[in-house]
Amino acid sequence: MNCFAAHKQRHWPGTSKWNKIEHRLFSHITMNWRGRPLTSHEVIVNTIAATATATGLTVRAGLDPGSYPEGVKVSGEQMAALPIDRHDWHGDWNYTLRPEPPAPPPPPRPPARQPERPDWTHPALTGLDASDWNQMISALKLPYQAQRDAELYVARGGPPARKPAIRHPPALTLAEQALVTVLRQRFHTPQHVLATLFGVVTGTIAKAERQARPMLEQYGPQIKPARKPIKTLAELTAYASAHGIDLTPKTKPAC
Repeated sequence: MNCFAAHKQRHWPGTSKWNKIEHRLFSHITMNWRGRPLTSHEVIVNTIAATATATGLTVRAGLDPGSYPEGVKVSGEQMAALPIDRHDWHGDWNYTLRPEPPAPPPPPRPPARQPERPDWTHPALTGLDASDWNQMISALKLPYQAQRDAELYVARGGPPARKPAIRHPPALTLAEQALVTVLRQRFHTPQHVLATLFGVVTGTIAKAERQARPMLEQYGPQIKPARKPIKTLAELTAYASAHGIDLTPKTKPAC
């Protein structure tokens, strides 16, 4: 530890002319502990803290017990992200590092579409009991996926040239497309009414019906029309409510 004092004394004439700490602080610390054995951290800290001059220099010192491994590198991006307020005078040396808590994680992204509502497949709406409905959806899965793959093949003009990217989920799931088509067949409900109910545009309802109707005719049970058509959302909601079904319309996703 005495070597440090000797080192500072030997190199004092060659200190930087810009570094005021070397000129106005280290020299007095060196003179204050000159000839004193630096036998412990406590002696070093107390000796530095006891440094004072007749012109008003006082020193505060404390022991930092932290461990600082060697070889750690800080990137420019990490430095730029630090909450540093640089002072006007030699901001490279004089600055305030603000102890800010880490930024909270961003809020989770809202789902691309609202989840399905299983109670909407109630037999009062579909004309099918639960087992028949589930069996029909299972039977439609393979032809539905084949139809989607064929559409992509035509849109690309051939097979994919690279790994397919993650696509946005469809506006309506397979079960919802089937439900739209069943409601159209059973109640002759206008497409714009179902668009409001499912939170989509009318074109989405038309496309769903156009795609699902042939598959239902081929793989699904026969859908029997209801005795009375339902032409408005209010009528459809009231009919569902009478059977204990909540037909609260879905909201359209934000663009």
